[in-house]
Amino acid sequence: MDISFELYKVFYYVATTLSFSEASRQLFISQSAVSQSVKSLEQKLGHPLFVRSTKKVSLTPEGESLLHHVEPAVNLLYEGENQIRNSPSLKAPLRIGASDTICRYFLVPYFKRFHREFPDIRIRVINATSGGCVSLLRNNLVDFIVANYPNPELTQKDSFFVIREFQDIFVAGKKYFNLEEQVLSLSQLTSYPILMLEKDSATSQFLHQLFTKHGLSLSPEAELSSNDLLLDLAQIGLGITVVPDYVLKRRSKDFYSLNIRENIPKRQLALACSPQISSSAAAQNFLRYFLPLEDLSPAAEPKKPS
Repeated sequence: MDISFELYKVFYYVATTLSFSEASRQLFISQSAVSQSVKSLEQKLGHPLFVRSTKKVSLTPEGESLLHHVEPAVNLLYEGENQIRNSPSLKAPLRIGASDTICRYFLVPYFKRFHREFPDIRIRVINATSGGCVSLLRNNLVDFIVANYPNPELTQKDSFFVIREFQDIFVAGKKYFNLEEQVLSLSQLTSYPILMLEKDSATSQFLHQLFTKHGLSLSPEAELSSNDLLLDLAQIGLGITVVPDYVLKRRSKDFYSLNIRENIPKRQLALACSPQISSSAAAQNFLRYFLPLEDLSPAAEPKKPS
């Protein structure tokens, strides 16, 4: 017989309290709803379960027999719920993949907030390029990643979401090149030493595509693994570099931005999730900083939160 567990649960509370009003209070539903549920259960079973009077409620023999079976079942369910709530998996570490730059200049404030709210949950960060982070995600080594987008490694099979836009900015050290008041074309820029991230980074691929689109070849003076190191070298005049605007905010006093004639498209930071994200309480709590969990569904293109 198809009888909802909710009906048995209402019966259990009335039977153990022998009070419709007390059952209503404990279940956080109206007394009328309690009465209707009991009546519905009685109709489905074909027997009265309670003797009702103005002063008290008592169980019929059928009601006592049913309680004998329902009570251990309800207790088993509650015990199972408690075991799940206290499961070690709820304290499993938060596993995140991101580049050194994204961790340092974007994620640290979120790590600080998460650690304050959930001090017992460890945060495990694996540094990799944006492309490398996608590999970590697909091998289930992290719960989610924050990576640059466009990213050729992210496909329509991945669940990913734009969490912020940023602008790539060409900069030079304050004392060097004397270009602060000039407007430069990308073609003119190629005559200066350019310092860039490594070839396999999403940023390097983006810049090479940008210059190719304008019929230009980009030959970096140096290709390094860290935006901080790029800025250190640019600060002492070894070349011009390009960094995200959110990175430059921390060190803007040491540099000036170059005025580039061509439009440089904005890029995004995308958050990509593991298919097993629903099994990680830590990851779900962290993701709430960025978007409601009901939005965590596959998307062919990243979308901006409203």
